[in-house]
Amino acid sequence: MQRHTYESGIIGNCAYLAHVHKDTNISWLCWPRFDSSFIFGGLLDKQKGGSFQILPQGEFHSKQAYVENTNILTTTIECKEGAYTVTDFAPRFPLYDRYYRPLMLIRKIEPIKNNPKIKVSCKPVGDYGATQLVPYMGSNHIQFHGLERPLRLTTNISLNNILNEEYLVLTEPKYLVLTYGLPLEAPLITTAEDFLMQTRTYWHRWIKNTGIGNMYQEQVIRSSLALKIHQYEDTGAIIAASTTSLPEFDGSGRNWDYRFCWLRDAYYILNAFNNIGHFEEAEQYFHFIANVTVQDSGRYNPMYTITGKADFVETIVDLDGYMGNKPVRIGNQAVEHIQNDIYGQVLLSLLPLYTDRRFIYEERPYSARWINNILKKINDTLDEPDAGIWEFRNLTQEHCYTNLFQWAGCRAAIKMAKHIGDQELLQTARKLMQRAANKIEACFDPERYVYTQAIGTKHLDASTLQLIMMHYLDPESEKARGHLRALEKELKADKGLFYRYLHADDFGKPQTTFLITAFWYVEALACVGRIEEAIEQFNHLLQYSNHLGLFSEDVDAIDGSQWGNFPQAYSHVGLMNAAYRISKRLDRPNFL
Repeated sequence: MQRHTYESGIIGNCAYLAHVHKDTNISWLCWPRFDSSFIFGGLLDKQKGGSFQILPQGEFHSKQAYVENTNILTTTIECKEGAYTVTDFAPRFPLYDRYYRPLMLIRKIEPIKNNPKIKVSCKPVGDYGATQLVPYMGSNHIQFHGLERPLRLTTNISLNNILNEEYLVLTEPKYLVLTYGLPLEAPLITTAEDFLMQTRTYWHRWIKNTGIGNMYQEQVIRSSLALKIHQYEDTGAIIAASTTSLPEFDGSGRNWDYRFCWLRDAYYILNAFNNIGHFEEAEQYFHFIANVTVQDSGRYNPMYTITGKADFVETIVDLDGYMGNKPVRIGNQAVEHIQNDIYGQVLLSLLPLYTDRRFIYEERPYSARWINNILKKINDTLDEPDAGIWEFRNLTQEHCYTNLFQWAGCRAAIKMAKHIGDQELLQTARKLMQRAANKIEACFDPERYVYTQAIGTKHLDASTLQLIMMHYLDPESEKARGHLRALEKELKADKGLFYRYLHADDFGKPQTTFLITAFWYVEALACVGRIEEAIEQFNHLLQYSNHLGLFSEDVDAIDGSQWGNFPQAYSHVGLMNAAYRISKRLDRPNFL
């Protein structure tokens, strides 16, 4: 059985993100926002999705690589008549004390062997393929009409060649600059080359300012670069993935839209940025979380748009779907769920305001009122069943993971209360913390010596690995080691993979493993001192990336295939945090 992987890379500039397939096609690009309709969506429908590709005559072979330590992608095509390279990038560099990040895709085509014939096809679409755009030829550009803003392709290739999809002989570098909104009003070749140089310099400097240990540097660098361009810089939001409806496994029906920002992810993402020493991204994300929570007086939603809204619904669009997998969903019904762990995670996410001296006091207004407001939400929901971390659609329980983060949130509130000297707030947080601990203990199964998924169930859940990483269980204790052994016995798959759970849910029994839980397993092994096993399992997990070191959400435990939305920010965060945990453990004196 052949292993399935996603044969594409990503480029981006913190304003948009695009997928470039190995055949040079821009298979996914949403403009003007991450959650807008695609203008190229061949990933989900080869007919309605449009295309933007640069192909030779006849058969060809291709390979892709990133320019080292950048988000600039090269695709090299070898064919009977020669070879050429397509360099794709999204401009990003400092300009006027800010970052220049236009809605602009630049493609440079260079002959590297002989003079191959190429054909450029550019067919953008609108409204998820329902709108066909009308091309009009200008003097040196093609304008596509039908969207809210102008879409323009500026190039030094014959416009008739492109419109008629005719082959041309590639004898010199050619450039394609696609813009949304503001067009390129500057010299084509010198501007494209200047933007390429400045973008390369920006990424090199960004990586040089990244604190990474000696272990797994290559993988952490690629994960850091991938995570960075999942951030929408205008608001600071970080999306779970740039795609929608890539199935958890073939024919599963588990096809979700992940182009949103989950509050749950905030804690893990902020940890990842802090671990590599990137304060700027963490600060931007912090402000996003603060903006959507500080002023909120009702329930928090589990997820928000990149502009902090929760007023969207889940709909289905008429597309073939990835490899025929339907439905294709736009929006996510999880926005309506009750997920009570998020209150604790918000407190944890904002704890650095009180413990990190890089934040100044003026950035902590109304502390007591705001912290007390979240503690009240924890108090009001502590006994309430919820949909849990895995967002069950037709099942509510009192989840151990939810209670754990209520406990951890209260612990964070205790630290905050001590910092601001509020004794009443301190006592409230302590009482709530004990109540949450009682709930967690109600999940303990003494016969199997393990904490179960929820109160009153025998099912096990990989999310309870967090009991060890969050130090609810002392990692040096027999209770932590016993809990880990019990989870391993039931949920561990081969070669480092780990199932979320194995019981049937709304869609039947899961058939793929969730990659983030495998990285949690590595962290748990490191925490309890099983460091050699942690390294071994981590090394196994590296094989599940695609050809560019990018990870999906899910992995088939049988053949190692990639499934789920891609690339998954959560998976890359998991890798970064697991690598950091291993490095920190090895830094202890007894490992020197």
